[in-house]
Amino acid sequence: MAEASSTEPTRRDFLVLATGAMGVVGTAGLAWPFIAQMNPDAAALALAAVEVNVSSLEQGQSLKVKWRGKSVFVRYRTEKEIEEARAVSLEDLPDPDARNANIAGDAGDANRSVPGREAWIVMIGVCTHLGCVPIGDEGNRGDYGGWFCPCHGSHYDTAGRIRRGPAPENLHIPPFEFITEDLLKIG
Repeated sequence: MAEASSTEPTRRDFLVLATGAMGVVGTAGLAWPFIAQMNPDAAALALAAVEVNVSSLEQGQSLKVKWRGKSVFVRYRTEKEIEEARAVSLEDLPDPDARNANIAGDAGDANRSVPGREAWIVMIGVCTHLGCVPIGDEGNRGDYGGWFCPCHGSHYDTAGRIRRGPAPENLHIPPFEFITEDLLKIG
């Protein structure tokens, strides 16, 4: 009697492959709803960009808006604030990176704003130490005239750069652009 060749597939081989394939398809079918629920919902996608009318701001004023669940500071800086920020040497900054999603470069004042709109500074208002929200109201602007995080003592200057305290990075700058003279789009 001749023995069956070991290279010929048997019915058992077919059943093992078919069962494995059905297991993979079944697992993917069960896992898909769990994976799909991790995608952002329509409300979150709607907040991917926010438009802000800044026509009511005068030099020296700020406003706070929400973008993607975070506070964003928009400040129309005075000439004095811009001059003070430009006078800071990069060697005096704990974080030399601009942290600007719009342009790359060092933390010089020109790289913390956008060309042609240097008086405007837009920053994510979340302290880079532990995620607190710094304050920038009159009388509470820290040692450098910008923002102060009272929780742990981080001081930011008028360009949102960390100057003193435990925060390791400058305030981050989100992607933004001016759509019109008075309409700012963040995101």
